[in-house]
Amino acid sequence: MISVLVCDDQALVRTGFATILDAQPDLTVVGEASDGRAAVDLARRLRPDVVVMDVRMPVMDGIEATRALAGAGVTDPTKVLVVTTFNIDEYVYEALRAGASGFLLKDADPPEMVDAVRTVARGDALLAPAVTRRLIGRHAERIRPAASTITAVDALTPRELEVLRLIAAGLSNAEIATALVIGAETVKTYVARILMKLDLRDRVQAVVFAYRIGLVEPGG
Repeated sequence: MISVLVCDDQALVRTGFATILDAQPDLTVVGEASDGRAAVDLARRLRPDVVVMDVRMPVMDGIEATRALAGAGVTDPTKVLVVTTFNIDEYVYEALRAGASGFLLKDADPPEMVDAVRTVARGDALLAPAVTRRLIGRHAERIRPAASTITAVDALTPRELEVLRLIAAGLSNAEIATALVIGAETVKTYVARILMKLDLRDRVQAVVFAYRIGLVEPGG
């Protein structure tokens, strides 16, 4: 059973998400929070498998709450799924950098919401590639390669760099396998090596890393 904590300052939205998720035989909503501070406190106490996190909330916003639960230096990070209204929210890029395992648009259909929670729960990053590229493109001026990232990329082989580039372009493992004419299991091995060498948690962090080092051009 996958336990879920739902965090949103709008009661109607929060209740809607909880109702959809709780109706699934393999999901159970263990709590609800209406602000970021309450979300962090509840998550630390209840230890849910997935936190569904709104970005714009009072007391502490979803970005800070995500960083507190899943950011760098957190010993036992919680999986966070950010939900947002793309045309309004300006902060999803920062949420991903703060440690979110992925994001979903609030106008997603109920089956998409359910699938997103299951995806994040099993340890896979959830990305909407086109939206990810647009979001990062809008924040291009904030993406600057640091010395540590430039040094880290030297550990990658040319093939691993190519796989990283395709990950950042939004391709799935199957699509990468087709593009490079290699097996799907080989792609999985490359992805695992990339994450290990760069000390990255998942594909979301790999995408941000690729943009930071200039491997993919923002908006490109």
